[in-house]
Amino acid sequence: MPRAPIRDTLKPVTLGLAMLAALAMQTGRAHAEDIRTAVVAGGCFWCVEADFERVEGVQEVVSGFAGGTVENPSYRQVVNGGTGHLEVVEITYDADVLAYEQLLHLFLRSIDPLDDGGQFCDRGFSYTTAIFVNGPEERAIAEAAIAQAEAELGADVVTPVRDAATFYPAEEYHQDYYRSDELILTRFGPRRKSVAYGLYRDACGRDDRVEAVWGADAPFLY
Repeated sequence: MPRAPIRDTLKPVTLGLAMLAALAMQTGRAHAEDIRTAVVAGGCFWCVEADFERVEGVQEVVSGFAGGTVENPSYRQVVNGGTGHLEVVEITYDADVLAYEQLLHLFLRSIDPLDDGGQFCDRGFSYTTAIFVNGPEERAIAEAAIAQAEAELGADVVTPVRDAATFYPAEEYHQDYYRSDELILTRFGPRRKSVAYGLYRDACGRDDRVEAVWGADAPFLY
C-alpha cells in the first residue's frame, strides 16, 4: 500500500493540536482569576479583618495603616496621633467572585458611616472611616455606594472617598488577631487573643451600634 504524503499526515495532527491549544486557552480563561486589592478604614482593623475574611471571594485581609505622611509607622505612633494615618485593611479579592460594588456595599453596612469622630468605643482621627480608591472608575463606584447608603439611611454619610495611598502593614502581633490562640494578659486576665477579641468587640458595642444603624441589612453581626 503506498504511504500517504507526509504533509497529508501532518494536517490532521496539526489541526488536532490547534484544537487542543484553543480548548486549553478557553479553559484557562474560564478559570482565570481577576485578583485586585481594596483598602478601607472602618475603625478597629481587627474587626474589619475578621468580618471580611468570612466573605466568599476574599483571599486575604491584612491589617495596617494608610493616608498619612510617616513611612512604616508603628501602631503606637498611629494611635497616639500626628501621623495622619488611619487604621485600615487591605483586602485581596477575586473580582470574578466578588465585585467591587458588592465589597463596598458590605463595608458600609459593617460600620457606622454617620460617625465622624471614630468608630464605636474607639475615638480619634486614626479610627475614622474612609474608602481609598484607585482611579476614577473606583471613585465613581464608591460615590454611588455612598449615595445608596444615604438614601437608605435618610442621613448624610461622613465616610470620605480618598485617593489611594501607600499601605503599610501593621506589626505581626495585630494580624489575624481574632483567631489567634496566643495567650496574652488583658484587663480580663490571661486570655487567648481570639477570646480577648470577642470580649473587646462586645464591650466596644460594635455590633449593637451597627445593628441599630443598619438593622437586618447588617451583614456581619456576631
